[in-house]
Amino acid sequence: MKDLLTSLRPWIVFGGCVLVVFVLHWAQAVLVPLALAVLFAFVLATPVNWLQRWLGRVLSVIVVVALVFAGVMASAWGVTREIASIANDLPAYRLNIRQKIADLRGAEHGGAVEKLQRTIDDIRSEIAKNDDRVNAADRAKSVVVVPEQVAGWWGFPTWLSPAADLLATLSLVSVMTVFMLIERQELRARLIHLFGSGRLAVTTRALDEAATRVSRQLLMQTLVNVTYGILAGVGFWAIGVPYAMLWAALAGVLRFVPYAGPVIGATGPILLSLAALPGWIRPLEVVGLFVGLELFTNLVLETILYAGAAGVSQVALLVAIAFWTWLWGPFGLLMATPLTVCLVVLGRHVTGLEMLATLMADEPALSPSDAYYQRLLASDQSEAWDLLQQQIATLPAETAYDALMLPAIVWAKRDREDERLTPEDESAIHESTRELLGDLRLARRGRAFEPPVTPETAAIPVLAYAANAGADEVAIEMLRELVDDQPIAFQIRSGRMLSSEVVSFVQEHDIAVVLIADLPPNPTSKTRYFVRRLRAALPSLTILVGRWAPPEIADADGKSLCEAGATQVSTTLLDTATHLRALAADYGARGANADHAA
Repeated sequence: MKDLLTSLRPWIVFGGCVLVVFVLHWAQAVLVPLALAVLFAFVLATPVNWLQRWLGRVLSVIVVVALVFAGVMASAWGVTREIASIANDLPAYRLNIRQKIADLRGAEHGGAVEKLQRTIDDIRSEIAKNDDRVNAADRAKSVVVVPEQVAGWWGFPTWLSPAADLLATLSLVSVMTVFMLIERQELRARLIHLFGSGRLAVTTRALDEAATRVSRQLLMQTLVNVTYGILAGVGFWAIGVPYAMLWAALAGVLRFVPYAGPVIGATGPILLSLAALPGWIRPLEVVGLFVGLELFTNLVLETILYAGAAGVSQVALLVAIAFWTWLWGPFGLLMATPLTVCLVVLGRHVTGLEMLATLMADEPALSPSDAYYQRLLASDQSEAWDLLQQQIATLPAETAYDALMLPAIVWAKRDREDERLTPEDESAIHESTRELLGDLRLARRGRAFEPPVTPETAAIPVLAYAANAGADEVAIEMLRELVDDQPIAFQIRSGRMLSSEVVSFVQEHDIAVVLIADLPPNPTSKTRYFVRRLRAALPSLTILVGRWAPPEIADADGKSLCEAGATQVSTTLLDTATHLRALAADYGARGANADHAA
């Protein structure tokens, strides 16, 4: 039974999503006013909180809502009068309109436009003749049905019903907004009790983040739109567009409608400029003004003010706008951004909805180390190098080894042991890493001055022993890059050497430090035995063990290796590099003292 439920779980989730969408569409008569009321409550909560210090909660809500309602009604009245004035002025633009039409007709004659139009007319006439022959009998028998004029409620014509529905919706929204503002604290407590029983911290963070993000997004959008409207008004006045302030106000307000609003706001002044302004230069200036304003708003204002305001990626926002518009029409288009922000917040804080945050949030879906490893798996060294450049552009270049390159080879080693990668795939990642190491070396040398190793400084002899071939050897090469400005003489050997051979090699070459690279997820048993043999044969030898790995799979501690005789156990390349620098400095100082004594 459990296996059956597991196999059916994706279909159950899909069915639940379809049911939710159906309910959202079926209950939109109630849900749309509710969502609008919540949105307005978010916007008006700040002025209400400010006023209630002097007027009290109820009176503050009444004053704020009354002022907003009066402002909306006054604006609507003013816009209506201005539009009526434009309609009355249109006959005065008749001569200019005729001249524009004559210019267009003159461009049609004798050119490519005329030829194209003639061809289209010929095609239409042939199609019409064919239709006449085929449908002559049907047309002779056709019956014309004149529909009866249908009246709506209380005898009003049906064309009035959309206006009546809109008025009813706005009235319901106003009433709900008032009561939500008055009982805001009580409603918040009920929501926390309903959804946050036993999870007060999570629910409180979710509500606070949703309120903060929605309020900030609306505030930033208001600032952007007001700036847009002011600049548009100045531009209209300079060009000479009639009713410049009206078009500027409409352009700013319509920008609250995502994507479609700016296009609608630009249509009116462009058409009026064509009708009212002589010639073609100034109408083209109006078009250029809108293009320039859109570029400035999108590339400058929204980049500065919208950074992190909504927390939603642009692609996800486009998809969400299409979905909410399909679901709830114009109201869905208006509320798409706040609703999407709330969904992203739910995905961040509610268990089981993490997919929403992953798909829709503007945060990177992959960490830099995951993205780097994924690019290497895809054999895309170009994008992998771009990620390395992004890392060294903001942080010291030395951090790229532990942050990006080392995790990639450790995860490749893990995936190969779990048979998710073939040995050839792992080898390809190692080769790509070696090539990128060379590029990173050049980048580091170009960013900072590296002091040369003076000939007088004695180089400390270090035997770098890779416990296992492949990843351990690549990690040693990374370490050597980190300390390439130090007097360190590396001699690299692989795990094919026996412990007795290593002891003999250390004694013959007077090695001062033995560095053993043994990357997780390999167990430490082989390295423990190796360290124990070295310590027994060479009691004064410095033995460093590198268990280098990302934090999530690194060893908790190196206690067992230290008990076996290791001098130091490190989990990062930078820690080992720092220790090697100290050993090199001490070795050089002892050599200088010996020369001075001699």
